[in-house]
Amino acid sequence: MLSALALALLAAAAVRGGQLPVVTTSTDLKALVEAVGRERVGVESLAPPLHDPHALEVKPGQLAKLKAAQLLVRIGLDHEPWLTRALRTVSDPRFARESPNYLDTSKGIQLLQAETPRVRADKGTHVHGFGNTHYWLDPENGRPITAAILEALVRLAPGERPYFEANRKRFLDQLEKNVKTWLQTMSPYKGMRVVTVHETWPYFAQRFGLIIVGVVEPTPGVPASPSYLASLIQKMRDSGIRLLLTEPYSDASVVRQVATQSGATAVTLVPSVGGEPEASDYFRLFDLNIKRLSQALAVAR
Repeated sequence: MLSALALALLAAAAVRGGQLPVVTTSTDLKALVEAVGRERVGVESLAPPLHDPHALEVKPGQLAKLKAAQLLVRIGLDHEPWLTRALRTVSDPRFARESPNYLDTSKGIQLLQAETPRVRADKGTHVHGFGNTHYWLDPENGRPITAAILEALVRLAPGERPYFEANRKRFLDQLEKNVKTWLQTMSPYKGMRVVTVHETWPYFAQRFGLIIVGVVEPTPGVPASPSYLASLIQKMRDSGIRLLLTEPYSDASVVRQVATQSGATAVTLVPSVGGEPEASDYFRLFDLNIKRLSQALAVAR
């Protein structure tokens, strides 16, 4: 096995010769690695922007990219049950958990829904068993995520620290400006109660002052029973909940049923960079979601 120093020297040589190859498990992490590394990194996401984490199959071409990567960046927790199979297939000691070539960005996050762990008997299922995994949807979490990415890149290419730090500062300056704008746009709707289809939006809701009072799919990946849906719809009617947050891959028939029978308006938010053409980077992802949400909330008030 190569020593950490040897790996760092190889990675530094890769940067000098072109780009440091990085593989991520999401398009959101890809966008954030690119924000820090810019032209000194070449980044591939193993997962597309919209996918079912329970059913994703990593294809041979993607496995080849993983083998060629100097750094693997993942969301962590139980968000990528498919990654275990991919790593087992590749069988590369560089991607062991304590390796300098491996980064789990959840380690620096203050997790939500972590106080009541849920574990299912069927191993490898994405159930938010250790906390909600959608932490990138609080834009302020871009700070610890990019901090971790910066240090991971510097471990592999220490001579590039000033360059990576300057890029991250540029990103953070833009993030600060954008968050102020987004908060100002959402301020009239602080305290609005909503129902979501999936448990995708707790971090987003907390940041922007929304209160999630119910979830159509209370257990990730498990369709709700008819009795549960009927109870939720009745509660929405009784409580006057006027907004249902859904995603592009949500079951359209279930969304239509809940919205129609409750009287709520369904608004489709995009959970990941690249999920729609307008969400082409991390900032534009929030621009799009804030625009759609504020427009829907203005009508639903």
